[in-house]
Amino acid sequence: MIALLFLSLAVFFALGVPIAISLGFSSALVAGMGELAPLQLVPQQMFNAINSFPLMAIPFFILAGSLMQTGGISQRLVNFASSLVGHITGGLAMVVIVTSMFFAAISGSGAATTAAIGSILIPAMIAKGYDPNYASANQAVSGALGVIIPPSIPLILYGISAKQSVGDMFIAGIIPGVIVTISLLISAYIISKRKGYMGVEKASLMDIGKAFKSAILSLLMPIIVLGGIYGGIFTPTEAAVIAVFYSFVVGVFVYREIKWKDIPKIFRESSVTTAITMIIISTAGLFSFVLNRLKVPDLVSDMFLGVSTNVYIFIIIVNVFLLIVGMFMEAAAAILIFVPILLPVATSLGMDPVHFGIIVVVNLAIGLVTPPVGLNLFVASKISNIRIDQISKAIIPFVLILFLDVLIISLIPFFSTWLPSIM
Repeated sequence: MIALLFLSLAVFFALGVPIAISLGFSSALVAGMGELAPLQLVPQQMFNAINSFPLMAIPFFILAGSLMQTGGISQRLVNFASSLVGHITGGLAMVVIVTSMFFAAISGSGAATTAAIGSILIPAMIAKGYDPNYASANQAVSGALGVIIPPSIPLILYGISAKQSVGDMFIAGIIPGVIVTISLLISAYIISKRKGYMGVEKASLMDIGKAFKSAILSLLMPIIVLGGIYGGIFTPTEAAVIAVFYSFVVGVFVYREIKWKDIPKIFRESSVTTAITMIIISTAGLFSFVLNRLKVPDLVSDMFLGVSTNVYIFIIIVNVFLLIVGMFMEAAAAILIFVPILLPVATSLGMDPVHFGIIVVVNLAIGLVTPPVGLNLFVASKISNIRIDQISKAIIPFVLILFLDVLIISLIPFFSTWLPSIM
């Protein structure tokens, strides 16, 4: 039955069947052919997978991201980041990274971050003489910060799957997100120095002040959302609702970038994205149920512990495995399928579940920029009108840097566990 489950899944993938449908068909096939479970449990388990209060945060964060993308927030963040680092060698490349970090603390989505910032800065970089492949790759990688820096949809999914506090997962992602940001800034400086990409004119203190004043409402949002969660004022789900309300008020009544005629389109696009995400979560939940009935987690645990009980060897194996998985599978599906299998092994070896969650999410963030399923690559390719294979060549140095970041975060738990321990 285990062989049939994974073989049928591989066949569906090879035929180009969407991930969500592949997971559902494979699970139903195995459940129906054996005495594993009555077929009536298939829709029941799919419903149970999405019948969760914390999961309600996902559609609201998606809607908040859409409102902010339309509401002029991204342009103001770009202006502020440009006033801070635009004058340095490779200034525009750094502006992309810093702005993506700011926007990531608002949107929770890698693709949304890439689209919102890339639509402004990829053409700007190309106009300033940057290589189009490099400009696209730099934005795609910077967009991956959207799933590392809180609030992050994959962090929500891990918290639910691993039965960990979503608030703890959010705060644990801050330092790793900063580490990745700094490494990208250093790489941007080195590459730009070698290729002669100079910065723009240095902004005066008055210009910085004006840019900050213009962006202050945008910068306040993550402080309000995350501060409210950590201060015990509201739950992550309630925080997502606050994010929607805040972004709506700012976009419609303060910045006045969102017109009433834009509202139906924003809701429609957010609904489609939410539906896709929830279908993946429901069928991945069914797949996880089948795996548990087949006792796959126990088999995997015995296999790992039979090879070695050294936690560092386990970390290396898991990192390689997740990097490969991220190349072919959506982060949501990967988290819901593999976390219930791998987490028991990690905890039996003494790993902190929060630290393990950050390892999982950072690895899957790399999957956003590695073909063939790298979503950020497709978004950046659409903006720049450059083929995926061309961007993929330019992405290689960035991926190597992210690999190094993963090793640092994996081998030094302090970066993931310190903030949750003191909050």
